[in-house]
Amino acid sequence: MTAPGLWNIAAADPGMTAVVDPDGGEVSYGALAAAADRYGRGLQALGLRPGDSIVVLLPNGSDLMAMYFAAMQTGLYIVPVNWHLIGPEVAYLIADSGAKVFVASARFADTAVVAGKSLPAQARFSVGDIAGFRPLAELGADEPVGRPDIRTAGAPMLYTSGTTGRPKGVRRALTGADPDEVPAAGVWFFGIFDLKPFDGHVHLCGSPLYHTAVLNFVALSIQFGHTTVLMDRWDAAEMLRLIEKYRVTHSHMVPTQFRRLLALPEEVRSQFDVSSLRVAIHGAAPCPLEVKRRMIDWWGPVVTEYYAATEGGGTVITATDWLRKPGSVGLPWPGSVVKVLGDDGSELPPGEVGTVYMRMGASTFEYYKDKAKTEAGRVRDLFTLGDVGYLDEDGYLFLCDRKADMIISGGVNVYPAEIEGELACHPKVADVAVFGIPHPDWGEEIKAVVQPVDGVDGGPELTEELLAFAASRLARFKLPRSIDYVAELPRDPNGKLYKRRLRDPYWQGQDRAI
Repeated sequence: MTAPGLWNIAAADPGMTAVVDPDGGEVSYGALAAAADRYGRGLQALGLRPGDSIVVLLPNGSDLMAMYFAAMQTGLYIVPVNWHLIGPEVAYLIADSGAKVFVASARFADTAVVAGKSLPAQARFSVGDIAGFRPLAELGADEPVGRPDIRTAGAPMLYTSGTTGRPKGVRRALTGADPDEVPAAGVWFFGIFDLKPFDGHVHLCGSPLYHTAVLNFVALSIQFGHTTVLMDRWDAAEMLRLIEKYRVTHSHMVPTQFRRLLALPEEVRSQFDVSSLRVAIHGAAPCPLEVKRRMIDWWGPVVTEYYAATEGGGTVITATDWLRKPGSVGLPWPGSVVKVLGDDGSELPPGEVGTVYMRMGASTFEYYKDKAKTEAGRVRDLFTLGDVGYLDEDGYLFLCDRKADMIISGGVNVYPAEIEGELACHPKVADVAVFGIPHPDWGEEIKAVVQPVDGVDGGPELTEELLAFAASRLARFKLPRSIDYVAELPRDPNGKLYKRRLRDPYWQGQDRAI
């Protein structure tokens, strides 16, 4: 029986399809492993050694995954860059990570030219033509065919969202493990979702690979012998077509994608066969209860939710358990510790709201070059993302909101996520954000910003309708005092809402921002 792992599968079954690129081209395990070997030898020929870093600015595709596996077998840190960033922001990541090589796509040429100025020409490579960059095909082209001379496991180094200040890299110590072996932690993680090596699995990736979870799911799927279908730009109907065509069994998704799938006309949804799906895994953002119920009604009990972070630790809940405990994000993973602590660091009893702290076994991390941020998020051996929630009497975690997003109005704590979840159930609401704005007496009042569905105009009539709808589902003190309308909320492709961009204009001229 073939052992899992890219190079093991490439040796045993080189013609098996590893990746289906966004253009439909298929890349075999043999070809992907050969590219990773060539790039790995090329990087070592340039002088890179274990512990060094490379930065990649590439769209979803086999080129990115070949660079990923090149780094992962040569002990390098690979930094996949959010391609929505501009040149100076990418230049910061190159400098902060200490990158010695930069690989970019011609699609992002303008950004790449600005970002790569700090590196010598021989350290800049491109897919497509970029002035001052070498073609990626040259990397390792003059090296002997075969595996790199120095082989030891590398690691991704991903940067946390820079919504408040500069982004910070999450850097873990290299393990020294054999890169041909699938990490035990990866086998364990996929086991949470009942994903086994081979087993006829096909993974569909519809989100950008610069996101931690997305990259993790794709890399592990390839290692597990699961053919991986990559989308460049996500589209609801196209996702359904790909599920049917490739008999997709699992995908990592976000609630924004659920909303857009449900917004498709029934005649479009019903023409695709999605019965091959075994598990649709979602996280990254809160999912309104009604949206999740409708997805379960459509796809069946395959919708599994998890709560986790780049920094480690988390919870998981199956569709069956969620229907018993709607709104929960589940029980801690095996080996994960989840606690809810008060402001004094004491553990709170079930049902009492506090800050959620986690730990994953004995795993540790640090924010690269930022000990202060690392320590600020910790209490003893636990860390927090700043989320607020509670554990019920059975140990299931319920999230209320981000602590930073909590509204304090008249001395009462109000959690925007709850209000957003209710307003999102209205059929004329495509997307919604709720936050606090200044009020001279209460400190803050509740503001909602709504993206109406196509064909619906935002205005006084819709506001009256939405407030009446909310009043039937929420206590009076939780009701928005006003609603504004926008054509589209500022979200990244993985569904993360940049709420600060909406909130900041209302706080201009104030002496505080919360």
